[in-house]
Amino acid sequence: MKHLLFLFFTVTLFAQQEVDQFSQWESERSLAMKHLLINPNTANYDVQHQLLEIQVDPANSSIAGTVTTTFRAKSDMAGITFDLSNNMVVSNVSMNGVALAFNQNLTDELTITFSNTLSANAVGEIAVTYSGNPISSGFGSYEATTHNDDPIVWTLSEPYGAKGWWPCKQDLNDKIDVLDVKITTPVANADGEEYVAVSNGMEQGQTVLNGFKTTHYRHQHPIPAYLVAFAVTNYYVYSHTVDNNGNPFEIINYVYPETLESSQASTAVTVDIMNLFIDLFEPYPYQDEKYGHAQFGWGGGMEHTTVSFMGGFSRGLIAHELAHQWFGDKITCGSWRDIWLNEGFATFLTGLVSEHLDGPQGHLEWKESKINSITSQPDGTVYLAESDTTNVGRIFNSRLTYNKGSMVLHMLRKKMGDQAFFQGVQTYLSHPDLAYAYAKTVDFIPIMEAAYGNSLTEFFQDWLYREGYPSYTLQWTTNSSNEIVITLNQTQSHESVDFFEAEIKVRFTGANGQQQDVLLNHTSNGQSFTVATNFEVTDVVFDPEKDLISNGNSVTLGLSSHEWQSDLRVYPNPTFDSLRVEAAGMKIKSVSIYNTQGQLLKKLKPSNDIDLSGIAAGQLVLVFETNKGRVEKIIVKQ
Repeated sequence: MKHLLFLFFTVTLFAQQEVDQFSQWESERSLAMKHLLINPNTANYDVQHQLLEIQVDPANSSIAGTVTTTFRAKSDMAGITFDLSNNMVVSNVSMNGVALAFNQNLTDELTITFSNTLSANAVGEIAVTYSGNPISSGFGSYEATTHNDDPIVWTLSEPYGAKGWWPCKQDLNDKIDVLDVKITTPVANADGEEYVAVSNGMEQGQTVLNGFKTTHYRHQHPIPAYLVAFAVTNYYVYSHTVDNNGNPFEIINYVYPETLESSQASTAVTVDIMNLFIDLFEPYPYQDEKYGHAQFGWGGGMEHTTVSFMGGFSRGLIAHELAHQWFGDKITCGSWRDIWLNEGFATFLTGLVSEHLDGPQGHLEWKESKINSITSQPDGTVYLAESDTTNVGRIFNSRLTYNKGSMVLHMLRKKMGDQAFFQGVQTYLSHPDLAYAYAKTVDFIPIMEAAYGNSLTEFFQDWLYREGYPSYTLQWTTNSSNEIVITLNQTQSHESVDFFEAEIKVRFTGANGQQQDVLLNHTSNGQSFTVATNFEVTDVVFDPEKDLISNGNSVTLGLSSHEWQSDLRVYPNPTFDSLRVEAAGMKIKSVSIYNTQGQLLKKLKPSNDIDLSGIAAGQLVLVFETNKGRVEKIIVKQ
């Protein structure tokens, strides 16, 4: 699905723009789709080939043309139904050159009656000639507008806008096996600048006749109706070449003349991103045709197969739309309940780009922005309830479908390990029942379980099908054996999950830069872990690399209890800048001052007087290393 046009000033700005713009998109989408449901009347045939022969002029909003559909009957058919908005005027319908009766109704159906019943498995060919002024819906299913005062026409049909401009079958149960698009336009605009038309697949050629130019594109891979698109304006065209291990193909960019210089500077990174995705997953699914970008008049992007329509060229937008060529275009979600398989994956892949091009810190900031979005509310599932499939704002919810979907995949990667995770995703992409077809969550999970070698039922139940996230309390102390003892508890933001089982990374740091990471397999509240260290721990950090969806976590320094601790006294308490120490029959070796989060503030040499100047007011933990062992005291500095 579409993604935002982000300005990467800072991660904070990035995340805020995402939330704000998605709210606007969801509102528009809900208005556009509130009456649209799956059409069972189009389920009795399989589309094999469609030829769109359309005539448009970017300077006005009309469209005219003929769409010829070759189909196979799944059962005996007395007629056929296409999705087509009722404001489109059909003038003629024929089958094998013979005119047929037809009817257009108020539910946006074109119903055609055959002269004779078509038997099951027989192949038919229907030509529909139509014209009209499409009513744009949602994000702009059909728009005739301008850029820099130059005319442009473009389409964006996801999820139900295709029927607004051509007779089609737009449910998520069939893909067009082969697509031909022939776009006829005036040769040039009023200023004499040549019009350039772009659509899915490879350009087959151009013909010019009587001041009009026809451009022919062919796409020879299965494609759903919502990904069929075209755009026409005075584009400047340039390309980048992907080596593809000695089998090069072109990334072709169609951009406005007024943005040529900035676009050329921005789109070059597409080659690096393409190479990364090929290395991690598999060859680009449409390398025998092309990949490309076409600039259009919308603030985000849309992943039309082989050519993403782009409102701008930020790296994040380029990565998201390119990722969809695998996740969403090659394999398309089989229902709107499973939309996370499109959008969660595409968002996850933008994180992989950050990881590989920005390094660990950039990836950490990316994960933080997702977690902050996800945990801004306490509820919501990634996988949609059936009742939510009529709520388009919920289907394309940025917090749940995009951000939580992406972080669930990141956590799955951490749980499985890189080798098993990427092997599982590669198997998913190449699966003979799913490749260039549709997939649902129930198809994805067993593939990943097979790669993992174990059940993932609890993981997906907690993180995908149920709601909320955990908040953790970690308490730590050091015992006399120079070991760290950790006690870990969690609460849940939503009652649908009684406990989130997870492996949690904890990082110990020392005064001289030492660092030690441990993974704690947290399976119950109150669980304790003892970890040996070979340095004095000055700080304990929970989930240092932000690999876990959680928020409101706290780390506190606990106190050990020994009967001889009462032999050491500190006073006055509360105090201001100094303390007096009395240690009967005890030799003090060192004094360390911590805050309640377990962070070392100051380390002092043995003394009966402790200087607290320069330390902020609040509760402090004083740790005395003595000849009898460790003594801990809580004091309050005023």
